Amino acid sequence: MDLLDSMKVYVLTVEKGSLSAAADACGMSATMAGNHVRALEQRLGMQLMHRTTRRQHVTAFGEAYYARCKEILRLVAETDAQAHTMRLAPAGTLRVSAPVTFGTEALAPVLSDYLARYPQVDVELDISDRFVDLMEDGYEAIIRVGQLPPDANVVARPLAPYRLMLCASPDYLARRGMPATPADLASHDCLAFGAASINQWRFQHDHDVCQVPVTGRVKINNGQALRTAALQGLGIVLQPTILLEADVRAGRLVQLFPEYGLPERPMHIVYLPDRYRSPKLRSFIDFVVEHFGEPTP
Repeated sequence: MDLLDSMKVYVLTVEKGSLSAAADACGMSATMAGNHVRALEQRLGMQLMHRTTRRQHVTAFGEAYYARCKEILRLVAETDAQAHTMRLAPAGTLRVSAPVTFGTEALAPVLSDYLARYPQVDVELDISDRFVDLMEDGYEAIIRVGQLPPDANVVARPLAPYRLMLCASPDYLARRGMPATPADLASHDCLAFGAASINQWRFQHDHDVCQVPVTGRVKINNGQALRTAALQGLGIVLQPTILLEADVRAGRLVQLFPEYGLPERPMHIVYLPDRYRSPKLRSFIDFVVEHFGEPTP
């Protein structure tokens, strides 16, 4: 017999004063109610009640056990109610991972909007350019930039492409001159992302594509540090738009060749399909797609 069901029968028997009354409350026969109480006594090896043909008396142990059963049933009911609430409304802690630039410049600034919308959700945001695994590292959602390897075990929702911008500071352009065409970059100091970065930048105008070899004296393996170097006039920087657009609007940097198309990288939010049933994860995915998805024409 189910232990919790037996506890419920026993509690009702004590509170209502008889097995028959408890049986009526539970929608079962008096014989079945008696079987539940006897099953508890056999499990415990202790007598819970003295029963006669007319009356029943709860033993001293039965009184203590009654109080424990009440507490256990209360905790079970509260846990069930909490689970039901969590199934209906987003709640709990959400673990998310995002690349450094996107996480710092785009995702973190809008988290306050998400938290205000879903006050019962806490967010643990890991900002790192390392490759993380949804299952092994325990994340519920990951933002990934670049081509995804085939993986039938995950779901990848597309976001707007990760776009790049070419910029230089007014001071640098005053000293070195404004490049008139992308080919002029070959004679400029171009800031490289790390020592192993691509030494050619690709530009597209209408249907024409050109690859420009670039060199420079400064190589840094961090986008924010490259932005700082560009602001200091150390060279021309090619970095994500989300990192540079505020400086362009403020006049701290000047966008070069805005009429040319620069390489784009696909971006996705990735999650395990079985976890999508969680309201907190669904709410976060919908929020990210709302803010960073491809705009509807």
